[in-house]
Amino acid sequence: MPLKHQLLAVFVALIWGTNFVFIELGLNDLPPFLFASLRFTFAALPLVLILPRPKTPWRYLIAYGFFIGFGQFGLLFWVMGSHISPGLASLVIQLQAVFTILLALIFFKETIRWQQIIALIIAFAGVLLIGIKGNNDATFIGLVVILVAALSWAAGNIVVTRCGKVNIIAFLAWSSIFAVPPLVLMSYYYEGPVLISERLVSSPWHAWAIVLWQTLGNTLIGYGLWNLLLQRYAAALVAPWALLVPVFGMAASSTFLDESMPWWKWIAAALIIAGLVINLRSTQSSPPLIKGPLV
Repeated sequence: MPLKHQLLAVFVALIWGTNFVFIELGLNDLPPFLFASLRFTFAALPLVLILPRPKTPWRYLIAYGFFIGFGQFGLLFWVMGSHISPGLASLVIQLQAVFTILLALIFFKETIRWQQIIALIIAFAGVLLIGIKGNNDATFIGLVVILVAALSWAAGNIVVTRCGKVNIIAFLAWSSIFAVPPLVLMSYYYEGPVLISERLVSSPWHAWAIVLWQTLGNTLIGYGLWNLLLQRYAAALVAPWALLVPVFGMAASSTFLDESMPWWKWIAAALIIAGLVINLRSTQSSPPLIKGPLV
């Protein structure tokens, strides 16, 4: 991979990592499900009026919109409101890589190697450390919900692998249509029409700027560049660059939000990232230990 494409990969990781700071700032003015609703509404409109629907079954668009829109970002925004710090959220949600392997094993009879089992144990040791030492940085509910968000991201990854080669921007725009209804329903139920109306009218300009960045920067630019790299290079060559996301996330949270970085966070980060690295390296060598689904 030439230097310019390596820099693109680092740039995407920088966008995704620092995005956790922007989410935290946005939640100061917008309730979580309304925030997520606006993000995916603007991701869909006006692009769906310009770009033709990608040639993939409707069920994939619906599933991806639900898993990524509600399952990943809806839950992520909600849990970051008061249950987990931005830096830890950026770290734990990277377990989506491990969950993706497990879902592929269960549903599509893919293989699992002994190194991947070791990677799973090491990564979850890091999560366990966060659960034990988290205190105000991560409540038990926060840890559980962020793991569900990671699982939802993994489910979205599985959906993408079933879609074939499509225009990724069109796919993101059209699938975003199906993220909006469950997010709006949750916003109406959880946040209420009075709060929704008040925040839509009174939120300052910088809140809307953050929503716009969520749409353009994180969704369209970030995922657009990432998928350009995936179309040009093998996934095993591109995927490790995502390990920079929690590095940027934790550094940005510490710098801009004064998030503390005690020893246990560094150890938890090292365990989770080590597990992800072992998992990525294992895809390139050694025979599988288990073949077929676990259930």
